[in-house]
Parts: sequence; structure tokens; C-alpha cells
Amino acid sequence: MEDGRLRIALLAYKGNPFCGGQGVYVRHLSRELARLGHTVEVLAGQPYPVLDPEPGVKLTEIASLDLYRQPDPFRTPKRAEYRDWVDMLEVGTMWTAGFPEPLTFSLRALRHLQGRRGEFDVVHDNQSLGYGLLGMPRLGFPTLATIHHPIQVDRELELAAAPGRGKRASVRRWYAFTRMQTRVARRLPEIITVSSSSAVEIGEYLGVPQRRITTIPIGADTDAFSPDPSVAKVPGRIVTTASADVPLKGLLPLVEALAKVRVENEHAHLVVVGKAKQDGVVAKAIERLGLTGSVRFVHGISDAELIDLIRSAEAACVPSLYEGFSLPAVEAMACGAALVSTTGGAIPEVAGEDGRTTLAVPPGDPSALATALTRVLGDADLRARLGAAARERVLERFTWRAAAIATAERYRALLAAGRDPIDWDRMAADRLRRGRKAGV
Repeated sequence: MEDGRLRIALLAYKGNPFCGGQGVYVRHLSRELARLGHTVEVLAGQPYPVLDPEPGVKLTEIASLDLYRQPDPFRTPKRAEYRDWVDMLEVGTMWTAGFPEPLTFSLRALRHLQGRRGEFDVVHDNQSLGYGLLGMPRLGFPTLATIHHPIQVDRELELAAAPGRGKRASVRRWYAFTRMQTRVARRLPEIITVSSSSAVEIGEYLGVPQRRITTIPIGADTDAFSPDPSVAKVPGRIVTTASADVPLKGLLPLVEALAKVRVENEHAHLVVVGKAKQDGVVAKAIERLGLTGSVRFVHGISDAELIDLIRSAEAACVPSLYEGFSLPAVEAMACGAALVSTTGGAIPEVAGEDGRTTLAVPPGDPSALATALTRVLGDADLRARLGAAARERVLERFTWRAAAIATAERYRALLAAGRDPIDWDRMAADRLRRGRKAGV
């Protein structure tokens, strides 16, 4: 570290730039850290993130076998593709219905960093929480992690939605990696999260003491995500970002709400930023409710296309049953969109006060969603008032520059403390010795 400028290794086990928050997080955080004068090297697995061409930002690809790539997910690699035992572990875990990427990425990242001792001041993991992280401080790299929310929340919601014992067993196997994430999170000296709601849940699900958790809200690129009156509103257009059949995202209740909205507003239609799943529960609901011509899925679009899509909507909706933060809410608000949101997880922390910056409804309630959406679509003055207040809230609270400044402060605190991962085995042995001395 020279003159306060840090050399940062930012890890992302995947970084899809078109869906999911991990690619968004590493892209914008790396850019803003570099603008503060630091250098950031993003070590990432497939799908690789798209980074902004900012001096001081570099992408290093940590190649996996890319077992979930399209159009052949869950593929079996050819013999020539296998390079080492980590590849065998990756395939073997997939064959037994588990999800290997957080573990195998962390092991590959550790191996990569073994040859680069002294090149980084800090290693910052983005939610992989793989066992490989525990070896990095022994290479001389102080290590911390961001946890957007505990993945155990996703697991519980999918178990609740799973039809039958066999499906529930499959869900449990897929999420077996969360046991590893719990063990690793407990041994890291510093955890960053994005909302106070997530901080509480990290304590509850992962057993991390609150004193080791720092809440740093993330944000939107408010220069790009901004209002533009020249973009015409499309009557009845509702925009949402959601994975089609992930229960957490609440798309099914929103589709059911749309059917109710269309009883009063024949122009109402939904554009989903995400990929449709053929023959999934959402696709079946769309067909059952006669909404085939009223719901459209788009994916792989650029930021510019996404921004204009949001600008063209009369309403944006975040129907999630739970969110650890909600980037889609912040991005819609930054564009001055009239937002309808649920109260799931940390969404109220982001979306703000009901009736001022959003219309808030309980999660999983199609009737409440329909009432709020009908109200927004039918009232231009309400749309303008909500959108203006939402934009102001984002500018005050949720920018990537503020997130980068606060994150760099945590790096410095970690370096000043000079802490290694917590050695729980040693702590247990110390307690046992103290107990014996006390005659317990």
C-alpha cells in the first residue's frame, strides 16, 4: 500500500452481466474503487463479468468447466477438458446433484494467488465463501467477504415451494454448499453486507457476531440510470426484473396480479427482464390466465436498453418475497419510475416510505399487488410524485461512489487490525483448558 492506495483482489465465482447481482456488484464497485485511486483486479469464474474500461481495473479469468453454460447446462465434459482434481470434484458434485462452483472457484483462486504473494494488499470475496478463502491469509492476504444475504433464505423458500419429498431432497442436496458457507463466514474477520436486514439474518443463519458485520448499501449508476422525458411512456407497461421460476423473486404472484389488473385496464402488460422457463410454474400460470400476449420476457439486453425500458414503463415492480437489498428497485427509482414493491426482507430499507417513494404491499399477495398497480397505472400525478421522490432518495443514499468509499475504509480497518481467520478449534481448546483449571 503506497500513499493510501490499495491493491485489491476482488473475487467473484460468477459474474453474469445480464442477470443477478454479482456481476453488477463487481463491475460498479471495481470502477468506483479505481476512481478513488486504488487498483482492482477482478478474479472471476464463468460467466465472466463485463467491467468498465477504467484505468486501474483488470479482469483475470479463473476458468472452470462451465458446467451450467447455455445451451447445454449440466453437461458432462469430454475427457480432454479435465485438468486436475478440482475439475473432478466439480463434475462429481454436479453428478450427485450438488452445486460445486463456490467451493471449486475458491480453490482455483487460492491456487492462482499462491504464485502472486505480495501483489495484493487485501482479498475481497463476493459471496463464494468457499474453503479456499481460509488459506489466503496464510499467503499474506488479509481476507474479507461480502454477503448480500444468506443463501439459506433461498433454500427455505424453495423447500416450501417444492412439490413432494423427492423434490425437497433435491433442493437440500443442491444447497448443501451453504454448510460450507456458514463455516467460512464464521472464520472470516470481517463481513460486509448491503442492508441492516441482511446483517441480522447473517447473524441468525450463519452465526456471525454483529460486531464483525458492516452494512454498506450499494447503489445505482445515477448518471446512466436517470429520467429522460424524451422517452415516451407506453400505456399500461409494467417492468420487473425476475428469474421466472425462482420463488424468492415473486414473479408468480405478479403474473396473477396482472390478470386482475387487466380486468380494469386492458392496456396493462408486463415486461420481465429475465429468462423464461418453458413449462415452468410461471409459464403455466401465464397460459392458464390467458396472458400469453400480455407478458414478454427479455434477456441479454444492454444497460442502455434496460434503462430505456424502465423509462418507458408507467410502473416498475419489485414483487420479491425476500431481498437482501434489491438493485432492481434502486435502478428503477434512479430512473424516476413509479415503484410498486413488497415489504420482503430489506426492500423497505431501499424503497422507502409507503405512499412517498413507493406503494408498498405484503409479499406474496396478488390482490394487494393488483390494487397498487391499478392505482399507479390510473394516476399520472401519483406516478410523477413517486418517481421524483424515488430519484431524490437514491441520490441521497444509494450511489456506488459512497459504497466504494465505505468499502475502502473497511479494507484499511482490516489491515490495521492485521487479523487472521478466527481459529475456532484453538478457541475451543482454550475454553476446555480454562474449564479444567476451574474444576469444571
